[in-house]
Amino acid sequence: MNDPFELNDAPEKPQLQTGGAGTSAPTPRHLSGLNESQLEAVENIDGPVLVLAGAGTGKTRVLTTRLAHILMERKARPGEILAVTFTNKAAREMQERVAGVLGTSVEGWWVGTFHALAARMLRRNAELVGLKSNFVIIDTDDQLRLIKQILAAREIDVKRWPPRSFLFAIQGWKDRALEPADVPPGEVMDAVGGDALDVYVDYQARLSAVNAADFGDLLMHAVKVLQKNPDVLAHYQNRFRYILVDEYQDTNAAQYMWLKLLAKNHANICCVGDDDQSIYSWRGADVGNILSFEADFPGARIVRLERNYRSTPHILGAASGLISNNEGRLGKTLWTDIDDGEKVRTHGVLDSGLEARFIGDEIEMRQRKKENLSSMAILVRTSAQTREFEERLITLGIAYQVIGGLRFYERREIRDAAAYLRVISSPDDDLAFERIVNFPKRGIGDGAMQTIHVHARARQIPLTAAIDELIATDELRPAPRKALASLMSDFSRWRASSLDLPPAELCDLVLRESGIIEHWKMDKSIEAPGRVDNLKEMIVGLEQFDSLQNFLEHVSLVMDNEENKSSDKISIMTMHAAKGLEFDSVFLPGWEEGLFPHQRSLDESGTEGLEEERRLAYVALTRAKKRALVTCAASRRLFGQWQTALPSRFIDELPEQHTERNDMGQSSDGFIDDFPAQRPARYQKGQRTKKESVNYRQSTTDVGGLEIGQRVFHQKFGYGRICELDGDKLEIDFEKAGIKKVMASFVELT
Repeated sequence: MNDPFELNDAPEKPQLQTGGAGTSAPTPRHLSGLNESQLEAVENIDGPVLVLAGAGTGKTRVLTTRLAHILMERKARPGEILAVTFTNKAAREMQERVAGVLGTSVEGWWVGTFHALAARMLRRNAELVGLKSNFVIIDTDDQLRLIKQILAAREIDVKRWPPRSFLFAIQGWKDRALEPADVPPGEVMDAVGGDALDVYVDYQARLSAVNAADFGDLLMHAVKVLQKNPDVLAHYQNRFRYILVDEYQDTNAAQYMWLKLLAKNHANICCVGDDDQSIYSWRGADVGNILSFEADFPGARIVRLERNYRSTPHILGAASGLISNNEGRLGKTLWTDIDDGEKVRTHGVLDSGLEARFIGDEIEMRQRKKENLSSMAILVRTSAQTREFEERLITLGIAYQVIGGLRFYERREIRDAAAYLRVISSPDDDLAFERIVNFPKRGIGDGAMQTIHVHARARQIPLTAAIDELIATDELRPAPRKALASLMSDFSRWRASSLDLPPAELCDLVLRESGIIEHWKMDKSIEAPGRVDNLKEMIVGLEQFDSLQNFLEHVSLVMDNEENKSSDKISIMTMHAAKGLEFDSVFLPGWEEGLFPHQRSLDESGTEGLEEERRLAYVALTRAKKRALVTCAASRRLFGQWQTALPSRFIDELPEQHTERNDMGQSSDGFIDDFPAQRPARYQKGQRTKKESVNYRQSTTDVGGLEIGQRVFHQKFGYGRICELDGDKLEIDFEKAGIKKVMASFVELT
């Protein structure tokens, strides 16, 4: 039988048959319907290509058609193509679409997410990084549990230095493919009180001891394997004749290094992305990767997809005018031949409650015009904004869904069941074992676990191996010793059963014999019946997997929450969560200084943070197909406190010819429709970003002894200078909090 991964020379490219002299070959069916730019991106197979795909320009079709074209032109076999996506859903869609074009399914190729493909590569070379091929991939819960153990051993105060702070620092280093020995000395003292590197060292040692890797390890280890083993690098460079990458603007340093190493030989790499939609720097994404593509791959061809098939000219004009204020971009201008449609509307209100009411009324009006709720979305900058919209929609009886809630495999009962299966698959998975060693309760307390930990560390063996040795001694008290002996016997029996039983039947056996199902049936809480149903659904879900390891990898790598597609609900989500989606009507509340652009982004990253916030606004606007409504509020309740704000500078940056701004001033119902016209000049066009000077007007006007230009102190916002007076209302430029509106009675002269 031929090895499906065996590399052979690609067959000769077949010659196209022509109809005779002067006649050209007909356009292949899979290329028909592509516009000129799309066709250029598909047909230029050899050499580096960067496809700048604007929102709604058909990039998915370009990707899948290019893949099919490579196969149909016999440029490579499926196993010689590496196609990288950012989500499992995108990977599945790509496979299905290519199969549709070819008329048959494709076997043996490497299509998947960065993490899935890196894991696949790493399992074949695990020994090169001190792991076994059956290493487990741990999630955030297990990461935090492990870090807590390390902090306890090092007697680090978790109240002062939370475990998540260490995890954030470690993940940041891994996103840059930095092992502990690679971390620059200057970064060590800046990270979590100077202890982060030591914790990182212990953390990696513990992962290696239990044959585990976290998500950051997958790419970091994959990069190190290629960098340190020329033979392995040469194998994969020769194997992958063509590399395709989706959403290239969202790659981090480790992903970038991995791709660059693999593409160095053939340089047949096609990256598809949009520098104007790079909005994930907080996850390690570096927009510089796409901006430097031409420098990284000399002779690269740049193809711009600018014809938009989604939105109206007014929406595209507003979004393009907004994003043109960014300097860090390669540049493109979206266009469409769709009718003009409605202009982007802006609307101001006195407070966030009125904003929720106004948007609720707009939704009801659209319903009366027979627009489906599922074709509408409310996109917010932060999740804290959703509460008022949820309450308003409940009051109106409008069905809604909040996208981004707890996903199936994140639920407690599912995680517990999966932990049992992880220990069956990998006995040295200490993190999974600790999760369920006393669940359901078996009388195994902290004292017994401490004894087991001490013995495991002294012998440098997994917890299960330590237990096997301890139950033959008197080190443990009789009750926990008996319980642990019974548990070890259960795992041995389940492990033997796993060789013969399908994963679904094994899971059913474990859930019954372990007592998990009975535990939740006996539980009287309101959530218990639902938990039992979820466990039953988990068994059903395992029926699609042919091995336990495949299922466990699925749990680690896939967190897709299947929604009820048939129900008509309006979607509420953050702007980040909306990327890649589209709706007829989009409502964009909270466009105020400090909220959007978010003050934290400005404070931490200055101009770079502002430009990413503007890219986020661009993404939000281009989710709309037919209409977009932007709103802002003069005051908003955030985290339990009312805060005043000025309209976002992004509202000013929307071109007038594509924007409808009401001009009614303040009406009897409390709405204000001309906020942008009232804004001080220093806010125009986003000129002020971070700690810039403000020109205070010279005046002798005073309110209770207060004058413009005076330095004052506010209990919440700190020190600042008065820049405007309006009766007893002050506008103050605070040194750390920026511009705020406050009452005179809340400040003191300094």
